[in-house]
Amino acid sequence: MHPNALLELCAELIAAVNKLDAPADATVSAFFRHHKHLGQRERASLAETVYALLRERLRFQNLAQSGSGPLNRRLAMLAWRGSDSFLGGALGPAEKQWLQQVQAIDPASLQPRLRHNLPDWLAEPLLARLGEAEFWRLAGVLNEPAPLDLRVNTLKLKREEAQAQLQAAGIAAAPTPYSPLGLRIDGKPALNKLAVFTSGGVEVQDEGSQLLALLLAPKRGEMVVDFCAGAGGKTLALGAAMRNTGRLYAFDVSGHRLDALKPRLARSGLSNVYPAQIAHERDERIKRLAGKIDRVLVDAPCSGLGTLRRNPDLKWRQSPQAVAELQAKQRAILASAARLVKPGGRLVYATCSLLEAENEEVAAEFGAAHPGFRPLPADEALAKAQVERAGELVENGALRLWPHRHATDGFFAAAWERAA
Repeated sequence: MHPNALLELCAELIAAVNKLDAPADATVSAFFRHHKHLGQRERASLAETVYALLRERLRFQNLAQSGSGPLNRRLAMLAWRGSDSFLGGALGPAEKQWLQQVQAIDPASLQPRLRHNLPDWLAEPLLARLGEAEFWRLAGVLNEPAPLDLRVNTLKLKREEAQAQLQAAGIAAAPTPYSPLGLRIDGKPALNKLAVFTSGGVEVQDEGSQLLALLLAPKRGEMVVDFCAGAGGKTLALGAAMRNTGRLYAFDVSGHRLDALKPRLARSGLSNVYPAQIAHERDERIKRLAGKIDRVLVDAPCSGLGTLRRNPDLKWRQSPQAVAELQAKQRAILASAARLVKPGGRLVYATCSLLEAENEEVAAEFGAAHPGFRPLPADEALAKAQVERAGELVENGALRLWPHRHATDGFFAAAWERAA
């Protein structure tokens, strides 16, 4: 395709994504379905440009105010993540000159919000919690793409065997620093055709998400509930930890999300998983299991702000009002899920959010209202699950993962044991 035609398509995709009326990945997928003629490299250039723009949207929008021509074309030029020579072939002399001038601006000379690229309502609580130096480290890391983490399905393979199979396919994978089940890959190689993937030997799962399953630590023969199972990444990890024994209920209000679990479940070799769509957290199915469950994981619906390296559009699509609504939902779901836990059983509340409002505040309110649940120190539970350097992962007794400290998505998890 001619460079100018591809740049114009990029500007068109930017216009669609910048409406922020749907998740960016859905908008990008729909665009590519509409433009089937695009090759793999062209798709990668467009997608990576769009995600780079979303990560540093405030900076690029500010820089694009100068220059002439359509704004979305200027944004595409500034955020371009394809070949430089290809971009050069699309630009006229005036555009080339403008781009050189703008790229020569020292980012350190820009005002803070154009450097951290976070909305004020999100930047302020993070700065207050982390302090100046750490806040800027976090902001820098959130503007970079995340690595690709895999969880090894220990029903089928040892970690070293999976690593060797990836190596044989030309993919270098290093053990994750904390999870004993994880492998980390730089870049985005195509895994879905590899035998190690199609046979269920590995699943894509962030190391932080693996640690949530390790914190719940289900055992053989137990009754376990994944209360907000979604597409089932943690469900699969829990089922493998149970060595395919006992009963693992995967509940979710979305049948569409549970449908996405089915092919993953088939690959995994698990037969102890029972997916079930529920109407709400007080569903009849929940009532029937009250007081019978050994371990309950509540990976609650949340803002997703811990995943900004993967989903940078969330910082522009979320709002303080949305977080307040989520907090009310989180309280209700946690209180309902707690009723399932039998005496001596374990309850874990988790989010992939960076905000105290969705994390410590919800956990503290639950603890105060439920004295029959004893807080379980996360470092002790993780150390028992063979997690390396578990103490580095815990703040005030709860799991607290930060992208800039731990190279995972941002996660929080608090654990309790119900009094016998």
